[in-house]
Amino acid sequence: MTEQTGRRVALLDTVTAALERSEIRTGQHEMAALVEQAIESKRHLVIQAGTGTGKTLAYLVPALMSGSSVVVATATKALQDQLASKDLPFLAEHLGIDFDWSILKGRSNYVCLQRLSEMANPDQGMLELDTMAVVTKAEIKRLADWSATSRTGDVAELDWTPTDNAWRSVSVGSDECPGADRCPQGAGCFAEEARRRSQAADVVVVNTHLYGLNVASDNAILPDHDVVIFDEAHVLEDIMSDTVGVQISPGRFVALSGTIRRILDDPRLVGGVAELGESLRDVLEPHLGARLTTPLPDSIQEPLSAARLKLGEANDALAAIDTNNEDAKQRKLRAQTMTGRSIQQLDIAIEGRAGYVAFVSGSRDSPRLEIAPLDVGPTMNEAVWKQRTAILTSATIPSSLARRVGMSEEDVDTVDVGSPFDYESNSMLYCAIHLPNPNSPDFRAQANDELEALINAAGGRTLALFTSYRAMDEAAEEMRERLDVPVLTQRDMPKTALVKAFADDEATCLFATAGLFQGVDVPGNTLSLVVIDRIPFPRPDDPLLSARRDELGRTAFGEIDLPRAAMMLAQAAGRLIRSSADTGVVAVMDPRLGKANYRWDIVRALPPMKRTRHRSEVEEFLRTITGST
Repeated sequence: MTEQTGRRVALLDTVTAALERSEIRTGQHEMAALVEQAIESKRHLVIQAGTGTGKTLAYLVPALMSGSSVVVATATKALQDQLASKDLPFLAEHLGIDFDWSILKGRSNYVCLQRLSEMANPDQGMLELDTMAVVTKAEIKRLADWSATSRTGDVAELDWTPTDNAWRSVSVGSDECPGADRCPQGAGCFAEEARRRSQAADVVVVNTHLYGLNVASDNAILPDHDVVIFDEAHVLEDIMSDTVGVQISPGRFVALSGTIRRILDDPRLVGGVAELGESLRDVLEPHLGARLTTPLPDSIQEPLSAARLKLGEANDALAAIDTNNEDAKQRKLRAQTMTGRSIQQLDIAIEGRAGYVAFVSGSRDSPRLEIAPLDVGPTMNEAVWKQRTAILTSATIPSSLARRVGMSEEDVDTVDVGSPFDYESNSMLYCAIHLPNPNSPDFRAQANDELEALINAAGGRTLALFTSYRAMDEAAEEMRERLDVPVLTQRDMPKTALVKAFADDEATCLFATAGLFQGVDVPGNTLSLVVIDRIPFPRPDDPLLSARRDELGRTAFGEIDLPRAAMMLAQAAGRLIRSSADTGVVAVMDPRLGKANYRWDIVRALPPMKRTRHRSEVEEFLRTITGST
């Protein structure tokens, strides 16, 4: 053991000993060693670390020891806040290494001092406030008072949740802000202060969406860094597709008209910009969920061209405004900035880009035109992999992830350090192989009989996950008639309240869709049975994925569909065992898991649970661990 290795082991043991429920985890030490080697050798690492590994400390400790400048990109703002408010302060207290960290979010997460100044202006501010509801006015006053004492101006710092209208009135997006050097409040700007702190920090925590925007802007947002760590890396390809591409929605024109109205008293022009949103909604709605041709169909191309002309007219009108009032100058600059960036996106959509696919996503009320890259690999290779060392980690890593994001096999190591939990003793994987294929008309009725028997054996305590709302609703309606235990569904209340209601009552069952395949953490007997209705293959008509399938040809199933399905099923199964004391069953109603020629590709992605095809074994195991009769 080298001196450096010994120091890392000692430091990791020191910090884990300071945890409330400390334990030595072999996988955590193995992961920390791999991260240390990757940073030293400047070689990329893709590492799967199962639930309970303690992967956050496993990558932070060696990263901090290395003395490298590090950006940690998380998939969610919640995890970002946890790192910045809990994990990094904990390490600062116990690790014995001096380091600075900062958290950096998109501009719209911070209150804008210039907007507050304008709202307080007796002329323009009063005009805006006059159009607002009493509750919104009160919230704006409350936000203004808070901003005077806040250190960060970050909305996450609030102990209450402002309405969307109130927060939009005191914040600006990146497409609207002209920049600190052109703003009278630039010196005290919360967003700029967050960027200044990030420039000086050893560790900067961002969400992956912001990292994608940094890639799209040629590294104009984040400070230069030696190492990037993507936590929850299984969503990296999808997030990069969103941020590197273009999205044009009706709401963009509505928001733009509001920004222009604050400086330009021209109802015809302002109304014309707002009407662009309605026109776009009308032409996009018939194409919802569909791929579009390149160039775009005339029915879409024509209104986009009309929008381009209208925004050019708005830009000319804004440029003609001559004012010495500082607040008015800022309103003009923001309107010009947002108009200019909207024009850029329209130009990209109108011209069509080789290697990109256009499609319509969203909902009927709010469809949006998306233009996304077929392959994010080349962009990621040039902007990330060639410039710094990358660590990609998650509890579940799709087998094709490294290839899909442009990593060369020669430059990356892929490792699975497993999980510290005893899945073989504490859990069971049941495949209802006797059921018909999920596409059979008999499947739903027989699956409901199976579900009823399993829930009775578990005494409730069930998280049932479905690949569609229709399947969830039908199963919930049946179970409410057949069972004596409460059945909640994803439609009943917001996610946080729903999970709490489920966790607080052992007898309760929770029925949900793909939105709860991850992010549900309910340790203990309350969750003893996870039921998954079918293997969660991605939709065959997904416009972006269908274009990528066409590009890949015969290898598409193994490159796209199978890894995604295996990853999603593993995420769902991961809801069961959340602590070393947890026990339970994962039941998959889809017989393809036991029959299809690709079944082992999926089974190998799941935790190493005992496997059975016999429901009687499952019922006995459930009654044993839950004490139900």
